[in-house]
Amino acid sequence: MHFTLSLATEAAIACHDLTAELNARLEASGLQSGVLVAVAQHTTTALVINEAEERLMADIASFFSSLVRADHPWLHNDLHLRDVPADEPRNAHSHLIALMLGSQLSLPIVDGRLGLGRYQSVMLVELDGPRPRQVLVQLLGTQT
Repeated sequence: MHFTLSLATEAAIACHDLTAELNARLEASGLQSGVLVAVAQHTTTALVINEAEERLMADIASFFSSLVRADHPWLHNDLHLRDVPADEPRNAHSHLIALMLGSQLSLPIVDGRLGLGRYQSVMLVELDGPRPRQVLVQLLGTQT
């Protein structure tokens, strides 16, 4: 079984907690044991597991903004040298951060729930927003 999560992000860099939606879809599927595979469908987003605490999520955005500077003279931002749409953003920094984080996750399904620890959440990290975003999710396993 597969489905797509869709969301509209509202900030340039921000974390979006997908855990409740994933658990609801998993519960509706009836799967009790198996694996959930999620893939972000964009090169300027990432999927991570971390704590979805409001101040930490703001720290994450601040950390990546300072780690990979948007105003650096990245070659990818030389839009006049590439065949791109008129609304193409200068977003090399977003691609570079996404490379560090990764775009997919595999999680165990145990007793009908995601196998996450107490403070763990599945988050989409927006790195080039605001934009509409999608995450493709595949559920594999057995029902009881």
